[in-house]
Amino acid sequence: MATILEKARLAVGELLERRHRLRTYEDRVQYSLDLVRMHFELENLERIDECIRLYSDDAEWEAPARRVSYNGALKIRDMYVRLFAATHEFAWIPVERWATPDRVFDDSVAVFQLIGGGIENCPFPVGTRVRMRLVHSFHIRDGLIAKEIGYEVWGRDD
Repeated sequence: MATILEKARLAVGELLERRHRLRTYEDRVQYSLDLVRMHFELENLERIDECIRLYSDDAEWEAPARRVSYNGALKIRDMYVRLFAATHEFAWIPVERWATPDRVFDDSVAVFQLIGGGIENCPFPVGTRVRMRLVHSFHIRDGLIAKEIGYEVWGRDD
């Protein structure tokens, strides 16, 4: 029986192989949507290395509201590890997602509790229950995430 990590490795490998066989506009749009869907599915501590395989080596990640940016897949990985350690009881509520072949926009709500100081320029203290409206703009290049911008609207979940 395959482990969760083995299944993730296989799924990422299959997705990345598929990027070389995209022929139509619709195929490219669906691939971009599938890439971002898989990114969110793998965005956790247990499968972070598979998530990072979906980024280009020179990828950029930024959150303008907190004035932070990270350049390179390894720095993005490190940021995610700190973020996972700083949050608890994380829930993701999708609102809307749409794409072109080279851009994906995702509008969601994230609900979590801050349990550590690992989120750079976090506007709330540890212990706060957060409800954040989060719009992502993904830039896709050569079938990989080349840039991810998270537009965050932080609020308390009281």
